[in-house]
Amino acid sequence: MKNSQKGIIAALLLSILLFNNGLYAQKKDNDKKAVIRQLVENRNYVFRVQTVQPMQPSPNRQITSDYDLKISPDTVISYLPYFGRAYVAPIDPSQGGIKFTSTKFEYTSKERKKGGWDILIKPQDTQEARQLMLTVSDNGYATLQVLSTNRQPISYGGYIDEKKGKR
Repeated sequence: MKNSQKGIIAALLLSILLFNNGLYAQKKDNDKKAVIRQLVENRNYVFRVQTVQPMQPSPNRQITSDYDLKISPDTVISYLPYFGRAYVAPIDPSQGGIKFTSTKFEYTSKERKKGGWDILIKPQDTQEARQLMLTVSDNGYATLQVLSTNRQPISYGGYIDEKKGKR
């Protein structure tokens, strides 16, 4: 009889512990979604690249260096790698990748039906990119597609984060 009581008490304590952990995880998830929402609505975040998918038939490439796209209300700073076909070679070979700073751009953000956002950025003062299409999920994971005038399109996978420090 005493063993069955101990078993019931142990099961009760275990279920309480698991329930509290579930509530904590849900609260933490809701907090992260609120932070992501605020970053997107304030137009003040960084898209950090983890993978690159060139349009040519090739596998995703994992990125180990720090590449990103910084968004602020008045500036877009791109420091992205590029793998693929360029139709016009840069004059300076060290200027590879998609690197630019734009202060004149269109920015539209549309909330998705099942959560997250579709963001369209059209820089008007650079030849490096015509259009940047960013799809952000509620939890911060994102994909970025870059359409360029002189290069094949390319896609990036990663996440958005708060801005920290200066490059």
